[in-house]
Amino acid sequence: MEASIFIMIILIASVLQTSTGFGFSILATPFLLLIFEPAEAIQINLILSLVISAFLIKAIKDDIDYGILKRFIIGSIIGLPVGIITFMLIEVSSLKMGIGLVILILTMLLILRFRIIRSDKRDLAVGGLSGSFTSSIGMPGPPLLLYFSGTDTEKATLRGTTLAFYLIIYLASLIIQVIFVGTNQTVWISSLWGLPLVLIGLFVGQRLFDKINQHVFRTMVYIILLITGCYLLLDSLVIL
Repeated sequence: MEASIFIMIILIASVLQTSTGFGFSILATPFLLLIFEPAEAIQINLILSLVISAFLIKAIKDDIDYGILKRFIIGSIIGLPVGIITFMLIEVSSLKMGIGLVILILTMLLILRFRIIRSDKRDLAVGGLSGSFTSSIGMPGPPLLLYFSGTDTEKATLRGTTLAFYLIIYLASLIIQVIFVGTNQTVWISSLWGLPLVLIGLFVGQRLFDKINQHVFRTMVYIILLITGCYLLLDSLVIL
């Protein structure tokens, strides 16, 4: 049963990540927590997400906004240590509840057509939030997704810039997790089993990308954010 759940999680999340530039960690991490310990789920997500970003970086390099990417990276330098400290000090249930509430509130604002004016300072702040989310729960996507959606960023730029940022942030977060939290055999064996599924997802997702128009793309963003926020909130309440 657990093996079937693992296969479904990794395959669907890989297709979503490849076709949209987001979605793997947002979809995979909450559900991996059903079958793994928190640190294991986060590290498996980081490893497989890193593989996806590495495979795609050449194909999406022309879509990257390097100015925004640079500011995201600078902001994440502060966010990464904040995230790992948060992970080590706060109960996972409380962390999930807080993030779930934030995602739901911000998603509702986006659905109601709330808009954000992009600026260099906001780029830095979003990079910091994404960094802290990555090292604490392995989910850099929500801050980036909400920010880009609120500024009506074109889907190719969103995908290219987020995947380039993920390549750096996932590697840094994985190193920090291993150093400060530790790792085990389960993480690496499960990640190895997940690699073929990721490759299938890469193949399918790449072919879906050109078929997704901007309206459908935005709708997918909202649905994924709402599902993730509700799941994190409900799961934290069950644990409590």
